[in-house]
Amino acid sequence: MVIADDQRLFRKGLAALIEKEHDLEMVAEGDNGQELLDKLRELPEPPDVALLDMHMPVMNGVELNDILHNEYPEIKVIILSVYDQERFISKMIEAGACGYLIKNTEVDELLTAVRKVHETGFYFNQASLAAMKNAWQYRNQNIRNLSRIPIDLTDREREVLKLICKEYTNNEMADTLNISVRTVEGHRNNLLAKTGCKNTAGLVVFAIRYEVFNLMD
Repeated sequence: MVIADDQRLFRKGLAALIEKEHDLEMVAEGDNGQELLDKLRELPEPPDVALLDMHMPVMNGVELNDILHNEYPEIKVIILSVYDQERFISKMIEAGACGYLIKNTEVDELLTAVRKVHETGFYFNQASLAAMKNAWQYRNQNIRNLSRIPIDLTDREREVLKLICKEYTNNEMADTLNISVRTVEGHRNNLLAKTGCKNTAGLVVFAIRYEVFNLMD
């Protein structure tokens, strides 16, 4: 994984915590988005997860998030920020971030978020879920009936989408639905194509927006 944050003490401290975990490795750091992007381009292979400060000089986390989606779509982004306002949270999640954490988050939750994002493609805590739900209610875009979704989903695609929201891995979905992992991947790809979502986190956002599945329960 990699991190970009202009607060050196915070960045170094977080990197040190990550390095203590046997299953996690910090492969690059940057004082800003541009520095991290330059280092990413020198790595032999892209990392799985990127922790990005939302506000940095030269290139901020918002800008770098957009670039990563275009150049490195396989990298899953978690935004780190001092801002807990719902408008910031919903903005970044709608922009494709796989998670949003406040900088005073407990270490255990941060590590959980990193692992969940790597395993399932997203980590949305209650604050993130509430921010998304309230944002769409404010815009009068909250559609309550699955039949009113502006695309056609097969019954199997709906099942897969609900299991994605429950944080099932591809293997777990295959076992639950008694189908192959390749078939699960096919349904996931179909969902991405039909919804126009960028990643798994986007599918969860879609499900919340149209209340395919109630994550608040």
